[in-house]
Amino acid sequence: MPEIPSIPAQKTAGKVLRHSVRGQVLDALRAALVDGELAPGEIYSGPALGERFGVSATPVREAMQQLALEGAVECLPNRGFRVLSRTPRERAELAEVRGLLEVPVMLRLARTVPAAEWEALRPAAAATAEAAAAGDLPAYAEADRAFHREVLSLAGNAQLVTVAEELHRRAQWPLPGAPRVRPADLIADAAEHTALLESLIAGDLPVVESLVREHFAGS
Repeated sequence: MPEIPSIPAQKTAGKVLRHSVRGQVLDALRAALVDGELAPGEIYSGPALGERFGVSATPVREAMQQLALEGAVECLPNRGFRVLSRTPRERAELAEVRGLLEVPVMLRLARTVPAAEWEALRPAAAATAEAAAAGDLPAYAEADRAFHREVLSLAGNAQLVTVAEELHRRAQWPLPGAPRVRPADLIADAAEHTALLESLIAGDLPVVESLVREHFAGS
């Protein structure tokens, strides 16, 4: 596993904010999962990862326990944490569920949300394009989720946003032995965001429906 930059501890009144450190470790571990640095089937110990992060084993274990709840790893008593493998069938099932959840909502929003509100999402779409152009897979994964989160937030349903983001995050974990995602693939996916947003702003509902369904079909 490549070296991971150490995480600076944040302090208040001379005390380390453990929750903040845990959150930073969790973000870094999620990025390592997406990037393939934490390989499916491999076992990682809290102390060893703590050394790489420059923190104690405690926030690493706490972050790993959260990842276990998310289905990314399993806890092995006295050994550490094994990264779980994702099968092509599981990936396809996640894509199907995401489509069933998000497509109807997006199509409803396309008919009800004014163009000015869609215009406000341009920075989110641009962020996906920038991350794709840089070939930064973890940054793209975050920007991709952020774009979908902002779209779904327009529905005013916090539970929907939470469930959809969790499904989206799980769908981003790589398959065992799969080749690394190419920058060209990221750029094409980001272009779909931009095209969708332009169609939403223009109020072109037939194009919106076509783009939305194609986007999830290729997830």
